Amino acid sequence: MRNRRGAFTLLEVLISIALLSLVLMALYSSLSMLRSSNAQLFEHLKKATEEKRAVETLFLDIAGSYGKIDIERDEFSRLCLNDSVNSLYGLSSAKVCWIISKSDKSLMRTEGNRYKLPIDSEQRVAVDRVMDNIEIFQVYYNQESILVTLKQVGKEAISFMVQGVNRPIKKKKKKKRKKVKKRKQPPKREAPAPRVPLRAPTKK
Repeated sequence: MRNRRGAFTLLEVLISIALLSLVLMALYSSLSMLRSSNAQLFEHLKKATEEKRAVETLFLDIAGSYGKIDIERDEFSRLCLNDSVNSLYGLSSAKVCWIISKSDKSLMRTEGNRYKLPIDSEQRVAVDRVMDNIEIFQVYYNQESILVTLKQVGKEAISFMVQGVNRPIKKKKKKKRKKVKKRKQPPKREAPAPRVPLRAPTKK
């Protein structure tokens, strides 16, 4: 009769455990790499979505400004749209400013009604942090179009143009002429009729 083998030897069990651990380690490393790549992809898509949303908002702000635009490059490089119909907070007409903070190079968007920069605590203004690590923020305005260039550190520059934005025509103020009051002249007196000397009737 043939002898039947009833169980594995200890050596075979140890070899199978070692092979299984190697397979599990390879699977864990592959899962870890997949998670890391998914996280990086998600972060990239999130930043790309934020950039796209920021560019679209800036484009709509400029397009709805009717040309009432102020561009200043001082301590805070800024683009102010004094009368824009593109409001994120339900205002019929809003003053919108895009500001680059000099301290941390972040792009900020402010929206409100007739406020002045810098903003103090008494003014009701909504402030949104749009993008970080801004390297270039330039706006060029000619007679009918606006060119915007935006670049973050380590990324490619984004440029777009808004056409059909005409500068508002300034109405010349008419100088009011002072009316010179004419002095009333006294009515002219008619010269008295010449007196005809009366002659005494002659006797015939």
